[in-house]
Amino acid sequence: MYGKLYVVATPIGNLADFSFRAVEILKQVDLIAAEDTRHVRMLLQHYGINKPLQSLHQHNEDHASQGLVDKIRDGQSLALVSDAGTPMISDPGLPLVKLARQHGIEVSPIPGACALIAALSVAGLPTSRFSFEGFLPRTGSARRSFFEHKLADSSTWAFYESSHRIQAALEDMLTVFPAEHQIVVAREITKLHETIVNDQLAKVLEKVQTDENMRKGEFVVIVAGREIDTKEDDLSEEQQRILSLLLKECSIKTAVALAVEITGQRKKLLYQAALAMQDAGRA
Repeated sequence: MYGKLYVVATPIGNLADFSFRAVEILKQVDLIAAEDTRHVRMLLQHYGINKPLQSLHQHNEDHASQGLVDKIRDGQSLALVSDAGTPMISDPGLPLVKLARQHGIEVSPIPGACALIAALSVAGLPTSRFSFEGFLPRTGSARRSFFEHKLADSSTWAFYESSHRIQAALEDMLTVFPAEHQIVVAREITKLHETIVNDQLAKVLEKVQTDENMRKGEFVVIVAGREIDTKEDDLSEEQQRILSLLLKECSIKTAVALAVEITGQRKKLLYQAALAMQDAGRA
């Protein structure tokens, strides 16, 4: 009979956030596949777990997954863990799970910590609908293009970012989004220096630029969705014409700023109208 594959969530910082069930599963399995065996070994030692470890990371998972599936088909049970949190949420493991399912192997989740869900739970932003964008592109131009695409998103959305790029990512975001757009930056969740900042984009960026500690650790950034303004038709035909002409030559942010100066109309109303025009242009 085949063994079983368990996908086991591990703590994201505080070791006490490990479930009793997860500990028992790791004590029972024959082998643990880990993103970083050195990191996971410290967790196992803390809970008195002594099991063989095999490395499974983004550079070897396509090749290593077949060998692990062969072990499960031979009757061994296997646990998949990542460095922290729930495997495959921007972590390795997908090739192994797909291959296991293709061979009819039972795959069972052992739920636990996840930085994304933990941050969403305290962000104070709507979560009835949200999207997760993983890690952002590494280059500024690609990030700005991504942010342009997300301008019209009406639901809450989130992404992960590293300490090396958090400031650059927010600076790129400010070139596209209004300075007053609401965001949440959560860093070092469940750890000693846990920090959660809920404020306007420009103010959060200022904190990151001026406070060195706000550029350390692992980050979850949560962004409020676009507000749907039901009074978009309050713009006069002339104001709409001016805004439309400006949008042909400028980014949304610049076009709205110029339209405010030219027409005297409210910035929020012009911004929502610009997004609607952009949506209509893509349709």
